[in-house]
Amino acid sequence: MKKAIVVGSGFSSLSAACYLAKSGFEVEIFEKNSTVGGRARQLVKDGFTFDIGPSWYWMPDIFDKFFADFGKKTSDYYQLDKLNPAYKIFFDDDTITIGDCMEAICDEFERIESGSSEHLRNFIGQAQENYDIAINKVVLRPGLSPLELVTKETILKVDQFFKTISQEVRKRFKNPKLVSTLEFPVLFLGAKPSNTPSFYNFMNFADFGLGTWHPKGGMYEIIKAMKSLAEELGVKIHTASPVSNILVSDGQVLGIRSKGKNHIANYVISGADYHHSETLLDKKYRQYSESYWEKRTYAPSSLLFYIGFDKKLQNIEHHNLFFDTDFEVHAQEIYDNPQWPSNPLFYVNFPSKTDASMAPDGQETGFFLVPIAPGLEDTPELREQYFDIVLDRFERLTNQQIKKSIIFKESFCVNDFVEQYNSYKGNAYGMANTLKQTAFLRPNLKSSKVKNLFFTGQLTVPGPGVPPSLISGKLVADLITKTTNK
Repeated sequence: MKKAIVVGSGFSSLSAACYLAKSGFEVEIFEKNSTVGGRARQLVKDGFTFDIGPSWYWMPDIFDKFFADFGKKTSDYYQLDKLNPAYKIFFDDDTITIGDCMEAICDEFERIESGSSEHLRNFIGQAQENYDIAINKVVLRPGLSPLELVTKETILKVDQFFKTISQEVRKRFKNPKLVSTLEFPVLFLGAKPSNTPSFYNFMNFADFGLGTWHPKGGMYEIIKAMKSLAEELGVKIHTASPVSNILVSDGQVLGIRSKGKNHIANYVISGADYHHSETLLDKKYRQYSESYWEKRTYAPSSLLFYIGFDKKLQNIEHHNLFFDTDFEVHAQEIYDNPQWPSNPLFYVNFPSKTDASMAPDGQETGFFLVPIAPGLEDTPELREQYFDIVLDRFERLTNQQIKKSIIFKESFCVNDFVEQYNSYKGNAYGMANTLKQTAFLRPNLKSSKVKNLFFTGQLTVPGPGVPPSLISGKLVADLITKTTNK
């Protein structure tokens, strides 16, 4: 029997476990926390339900393909609804509402800037071409060689790897509100638009072309679905089982040690934080030095607040972005000169706006997120300071009083990312997808120093985000399957 142990139970780990089990492996998952899901866990309190981590359901085709690989459909596990509007963006003097189709979005662009809809259609047309290449060609490669990027399709797009999203957007659109709207989606890739290759505008097609969706009950329904699928396939899942060591002998992985006991396997795949995973090895078996990790560009961390309100809130949508301050200044304070932001942008999610199951009747579930640089000092006083900042602005921009309607609030920040997920510098989304951190230039799926040791997740190929994590699990499982078939 071929046996594989998977460390962690986030999207990439569950994906890898499912694919390996389908290929005939005996698979066991060891999860540090008391519930599965990694960063995609759930908080349920006083009748309110919060997704602790990911809250956007984009690229529905990736989820469909994942379940289809096992003869399943997403509808076998959860109900999926397309949001209309997809989201709202608050500026200081106006709001932009993103509808659920290109016609509605073009009308909104025309309202802001006459003639912009034609530019938008051309831009999204190019983004759709890039999406097809990225999803069907580039991201399905395991990042073992630069030659993986060389296809007849990518050769025709090579110039787009040396221009940036900012350059392409600002060439077509002059209104700063439209610029911010089009630069926003690449933040899911974890880098400044001015440092992200324009090829990645495929995220704009994911946004405007494919739309924003919501699984009834929240994003954790996907984790529950994947857990159910894994167990159907025979995967054994151990929660509250942190891994203290990855066992190696003579350059060959032997298994892992958890709770004082050794567990033996032919293969080990770690979906835990990559840097942390390597600290579970003796130094001679680590591929990357501390200076290597220190020099990488990381996606942001986050300050998060989970709030239960005793009333329904007004003038808001399911997803809301607050861009009433300078986008570029906040980006500089994350990437160029890391510090607590002077005037932060922020995001607010009210899933109970469209899903009554997420809050008690007549009440509202609110999830507030402030992007910040990883590695910052994190204190209760700083959390409270920024809580007041974002709620004051929220009240002003939505024209309502909410502070007295708070039943409870809980926060999550850098220290929690480190403590609960062993996250390097407390990053929330992994390693940014800059030109120098794309494909084969990212940390490898396969260890170069330990035979049969592999890695998966948002610090390796293909990168940050839920859909890429599903793909990462498939890629690493394919590599292992090919190794056993040699």
